[in-house]
Amino acid sequence: MTLDPRDRRAVALQLSREPRAIRDVAHRCGCGLPDVVETNPRLEDGTPFPTLYYLTCPRAASLIGALESSGLMREMTDRLAKDPALQGKYDEASADYVSRRDAHGVLENVPAQGGMPVRVKCLHVLVAHSLAVGEGVNPFGDEALALLEDWSRKGPCVDPDDPDAAPHKPTRRPRREAGS
Repeated sequence: MTLDPRDRRAVALQLSREPRAIRDVAHRCGCGLPDVVETNPRLEDGTPFPTLYYLTCPRAASLIGALESSGLMREMTDRLAKDPALQGKYDEASADYVSRRDAHGVLENVPAQGGMPVRVKCLHVLVAHSLAVGEGVNPFGDEALALLEDWSRKGPCVDPDDPDAAPHKPTRRPRREAGS
């Protein structure tokens, strides 16, 4: 598939690098820019790339990162062990993810991403899945989405129409110097 050049530039600015293996925009942010892209199951060089839905918006990624660091994933994983109905829904979400990914090229013996179906490992993948396919498919993606503020409320995170726009620079914690 050919991605619209404006969308490709937006994603490149969001990721601070050229996107790889993109098939299409899977979801758009409230500001109109892509926030989730659908990728091919293999990179251009043939390397398996099992992340079908890739969250690109740095604001959404930051908000989800805060949820991850809150211990939410551990709590979700604990609930899987205690709730067979929830485990069943999560199994179905995993099967949905793999089926959609493998429709573009089968990755033998490669499980769904995000820890599905045995644990919750990456909320970014689960939220991206929920955004791409809609509510009701991935229970933990839906739950995490319900906890997030609207990341589009400040407007676009990047300006793909500005030829001088600098790529998003991820926020990093400063390294501790030796002895500090």
